[in-house]
Amino acid sequence: MVALIQFILYLYSFIIGIVIGSFLNVVIYRVPIEVSFAKGRSFCPHCQAPIKGYHNIPVFSYLWLRGKCADCGQPISIRYPLVELFTGLMAVLIFAVYGFSFQWLVVFSAAAILICITMIDFDTMIIPNGLVIALMAPALLSFFFFPQLGILSRVIGIFIISLPMLILVLFIPDAFGGGDIKLMAVAGFMLGWGNTLLASFIGLLLGGAVAVVLLARKTEDKHMAFGPYLCIGIMTALLFGDRIIGWYFNLFGL
Repeated sequence: MVALIQFILYLYSFIIGIVIGSFLNVVIYRVPIEVSFAKGRSFCPHCQAPIKGYHNIPVFSYLWLRGKCADCGQPISIRYPLVELFTGLMAVLIFAVYGFSFQWLVVFSAAAILICITMIDFDTMIIPNGLVIALMAPALLSFFFFPQLGILSRVIGIFIISLPMLILVLFIPDAFGGGDIKLMAVAGFMLGWGNTLLASFIGLLLGGAVAVVLLARKTEDKHMAFGPYLCIGIMTALLFGDRIIGWYFNLFGL
């Protein structure tokens, strides 16, 4: 019976996740083209026809329609169901760590915003200010629902990475984007200084690896979106930061 209840809770969290993921697809598509995501029904990006409710079921509708618009027959990017599926899996993972709690709500809200930032930055090389401002909400809520993280650690977290990034940009203008700096400042308050260092390290490690690949391929465009890798680092630190840092200290007997 306990196993059944646990399975139902995991399934419920997954369903919540894919439904939210469907909404995130709307945000990811509309924010860069400056169309309100709060008004109007979803529509096909090819023929602009409104998507019927029964054609807008997360993941399932894409499979049912075989990846094509029901009106014009044009192919629909597989990215849409993948974002929904990934958001659902994130909801399950966060549930596994925090259970259904206010902490789950705070972390999942942050994850949803970070997914939007990741996809939009990949598409446009820009992190919209509105999404950074939105991230402030779970960051501020984390102060109340994660009281074990002191205010001093949070304040130091705001500046410990964002300030060096800002200074570096003064000397190397293309080193980071302004959105990256703002993102790390907000994340710093949410994570505290220790996990902010961890998040930035993971982001630099992943971003650096991708940069090496791009340089090896000798691509003409030397610019790359760095925000997605910072988002991965931030999310990893939110979920497993304390464990990773504890493992690191134990590894060296500290």
